[in-house]
Amino acid sequence: MKKVLALSILMAVFASCSDSDTYQDIETPTNPGNPGTGNPSEPATAVTYDKNVKAIITSNCVSCHQAGRTAAFRPLTTYAEVKAAVETAGLLTRIQLQNGQQGIMPQGGRMSQANIDVIVKWNTDGLKEN
Repeated sequence: MKKVLALSILMAVFASCSDSDTYQDIETPTNPGNPGTGNPSEPATAVTYDKNVKAIITSNCVSCHQAGRTAAFRPLTTYAEVKAAVETAGLLTRIQLQNGQQGIMPQGGRMSQANIDVIVKWNTDGLKEN
């Protein structure tokens, strides 16, 4: 009986194996040009401020980073201001800090990794406006 059970399990293991999947098939990352799509067959497109980044900054940063608010010294309401913050003010470093680390932005808690990935890719793609 033990041999039959062991043989059955062994047969089930071998039957579930498939040689049609390669490591490349299994490990294909989501398309970095289209963050969050999960479809690597879609053509990669450059991330731009107008199409991808502006809404993230508006919903996560502008409540403090605008005139008359606590972080008015570093406004993030225009393309030029956000681009300058990436290039000279460490915006990428600060949004990638973990909750509890000093200097994290936004101060209320880390934004989603998907949003961070979009902003990082925007920088990698050359900080294009539109």
